[in-house]
Amino acid sequence: MAAGADYFSFFGLPRKLALDTADLESRFHQLSWKLHPDNFAGASEFERELSLERSSQLNDAYRTLREPLSRVEYLLALAGMRKEGQQKQQAPPELLEEVFELNESLDELRGARRSGGDPGEMASLRKRLQGARENFRSKLGEVDGSLQHLFGEWDRTIESGTDDPAQRKLMERMNEALNRRSYIRNLVESVEKELAEA
Repeated sequence: MAAGADYFSFFGLPRKLALDTADLESRFHQLSWKLHPDNFAGASEFERELSLERSSQLNDAYRTLREPLSRVEYLLALAGMRKEGQQKQQAPPELLEEVFELNESLDELRGARRSGGDPGEMASLRKRLQGARENFRSKLGEVDGSLQHLFGEWDRTIESGTDDPAQRKLMERMNEALNRRSYIRNLVESVEKELAEA
């Protein structure tokens, strides 16, 4: 892998989001065999270390590109749009009221649990939270559908050679969708954690 090369070029692939995973796996196995440290047993120490380093990079590249979400996050990171801890997640404006109600229900459940609440009240709170969880799971599915549509749009821009400003706008939309997905996924996980403890 040349210095500065990205994971897509490591596998000889365009920066598309719809990848043939069987082809990716085949390329991975071919490169794994070529880079395997056993092939460099009689080589210099530098070459053996380089083989280990490249094998590690290959594994990272494969793990990243084989999953659609990590693939798009990587693509956006290449463009400087996704950096760990850079953005504080905020509730999407259209979800503020639902998030507020969810947080109230979570607080009520925690309070009832601490005080050894009435079983009927606990059951009612659990039922309300289960409904909220299903609602947010549905929203997660909607975001995933939106992302799939954006992935298709992105691949068409790559195929047609669309100009950089149009690609940049599309990347911004993908980034917003990923942030929304991450926020909603965290809500679902919080509810599931509280329901498991209730």
